[in-house]
Amino acid sequence: MRITWKHAVAGLAVAALATTALAQQRQFFGIATGGTGGTYYPLGGMLAQLISNKATVDGRKFAATAEAAGASVANAKLLGGKEIESAFVAADILDQAFNGKAQFANAPIKNLRALGALYPETVQLVVRANANINSVKDLKGKSISSGAPGSVTAVPGVAAATVAWAAPADPGSYPVSTYQVIATPGGRSCMTSTLTCEVSGLTNGTTYTFTVKALNGAGWSPASSPSNAVTPQAAPKPSILISGSRTGSTIQVDGTTIDLTGTVTPWVKLPGQTSFTEGSARPTITDNAFTWSRKANKKTYVYFTHESVKSNTVTIA
Repeated sequence: MRITWKHAVAGLAVAALATTALAQQRQFFGIATGGTGGTYYPLGGMLAQLISNKATVDGRKFAATAEAAGASVANAKLLGGKEIESAFVAADILDQAFNGKAQFANAPIKNLRALGALYPETVQLVVRANANINSVKDLKGKSISSGAPGSVTAVPGVAAATVAWAAPADPGSYPVSTYQVIATPGGRSCMTSTLTCEVSGLTNGTTYTFTVKALNGAGWSPASSPSNAVTPQAAPKPSILISGSRTGSTIQVDGTTIDLTGTVTPWVKLPGQTSFTEGSARPTITDNAFTWSRKANKKTYVYFTHESVKSNTVTIA
């Protein structure tokens, strides 16, 4: 049989903080939503447009924007940290966050305020026809799988993505022992007992979303809502980029590097010379940058190397 009821699950919550005044008497108003493939994000976009077009406070209009975010749990934490002006948060998560329950145990977020319910969601419980369960109270003593994990977020890597999520608000009859993350497209997956997992073997340049399922003694939960979409990229190649300048008789080269450490070697050529010669001073890369200078009254050509990596050549007149 199927048991159906409705309850408000999504609401717009705000943190107790002031918005930022912008030019032309507009105030910025961010709305944290969910992944771009879910329900929260397009709904947030429509709400932001309505607020921007219609809402005023003390004669000032709003510049509202919908921000892709990690959904309810992550959004409550954004509000708690005063990193966003408003957010979509499910009603049960909002209660847990404010009262310091479940994943917010001993860390209540007391600057939350609810503006109102956005929409109801139908929750359906499906049981076997011979289970002799005809109402919610008949579930007492039965083995129930957990709810779906929530607030799934993904961060791209090199041919991989790191996925994080919140534990199910309802763990069911048994503790959750295992989580499985599944990538779409392709079906690559990882399994873990923690709340984060890296899915490897992805194709760089392909866009993925991820869902998460929880396993307890009663079986697998439903899959979560999809994460935000991410695109793994190949690691940047080691490189050196330089620019040159002159102050009187002193020339200076400023360089930036990618994926290099240690020292770089200068190579210098003056007018009339047919080849570059190695400079004596080797600057050290610090925080992916270096600076090199020397006396030179003539036009000077300079490039730098680090093992097999060669920079562009600059001409300092």
